[in-house]
Amino acid sequence: MKLLEHQGKSLLSREGLTTPDGAVAAEASEAATIANAIGGRVVIKAQIPAGKRGKSGAIRFADSPAQAHQAAADLIGKPINGFPVTAVLIEQALPIARELYAAVLNDPASKGPLVLFSVEGGMDIEEVNAQSPEKVLRLPVDIRVGLSHQDAATLLSGTDLSEAEQAAVADALVRLYSVYLQVEADLVEVNPLVVTEDGRVVALDAKVSLDPGALARQPAEFMQNLEGDQPPDRSALEEEGAQLGLQFIELDGSVGVLANGAGLTMATLDAVNHYGGRPANFLEIGGDAYTKATPALALVLKNPNVRSLLVNFCGAFARTDVMTEGVVNAIEALRPEIPVYFSIHGTGEEEAIALVRNRLGLEPYDLMDDAVRAAVAAAGYKQQELVNEGAR
Repeated sequence: MKLLEHQGKSLLSREGLTTPDGAVAAEASEAATIANAIGGRVVIKAQIPAGKRGKSGAIRFADSPAQAHQAAADLIGKPINGFPVTAVLIEQALPIARELYAAVLNDPASKGPLVLFSVEGGMDIEEVNAQSPEKVLRLPVDIRVGLSHQDAATLLSGTDLSEAEQAAVADALVRLYSVYLQVEADLVEVNPLVVTEDGRVVALDAKVSLDPGALARQPAEFMQNLEGDQPPDRSALEEEGAQLGLQFIELDGSVGVLANGAGLTMATLDAVNHYGGRPANFLEIGGDAYTKATPALALVLKNPNVRSLLVNFCGAFARTDVMTEGVVNAIEALRPEIPVYFSIHGTGEEEAIALVRNRLGLEPYDLMDDAVRAAVAAAGYKQQELVNEGAR
């Protein structure tokens, strides 16, 4: 469950972290009133449970209440990244000396909390990790012991932060960890965590995701504060998928994926990433979901970023020919204008391959890796050692 920025910041403030002065407005007139009360330059931020808002035009600056009014009017009621904007956060614009990154998250590798920190804040942490992995500091935490100030200080000791900045940031990391524990979050992220020109350490943003399985353990007052203030924690396509009874998650890539079983689907997404591409979705159509192959495929194709389709079936108890027939029917009905690539193995594979060959004129790949590479290439991604590039 992703909290909105202002909700996350309320948790940080409660724990003693400094956040900018500001308030939430549901109407443009409220935004102007808040901007007038704050004075000076303000930031107007659309409150949606999604990242990369700056790149989407969801963060604006204003030098007057009138400009804040116009910015809010431009944002409220508009969809951004698939989410309707129902409110904006108006905050004081701070004089920033440097931007940092800080987070506490669940770590599958260490099977516990992981503290992340980087002096390269304000950027996508994935990009920083890819370009300069040494700049992303990691500290696995024994949840039975917790994170001490000394632990945090040791993590920061090799950075170029001043002694005073290290002390203030170490304190912020400990408080972030405390928030993570108290609300049973799976992510508490501040990007950027800034050092202002007057030396303060301020959480300029807040991304908090709660473990859905732990919500029943949260205090009633805490949950009541979220009610009526939380937009759907999924995009329009994800909402449509839920209404269809499909497990659909929208991603930021261009390779559409249909596979059976959550495990195989995850492996397929990993393979797409491994070969240099980016998947456009998670969507598994195993079990009885294959009976919804046509609406499932239509859902994938509604994403304008999809430039190729990868179908990966592997059956043991499930018959691949039955699942394939559903997808073939969907392709014949919808006639996608993008190239389609198949990999089929397991029970009924001979019949399934014949279906694809005879009705679609396509030849499924013998190896899943070859199908993935072809789909990645067709989507326009560059990769090394491409094999079998075109659709067969």
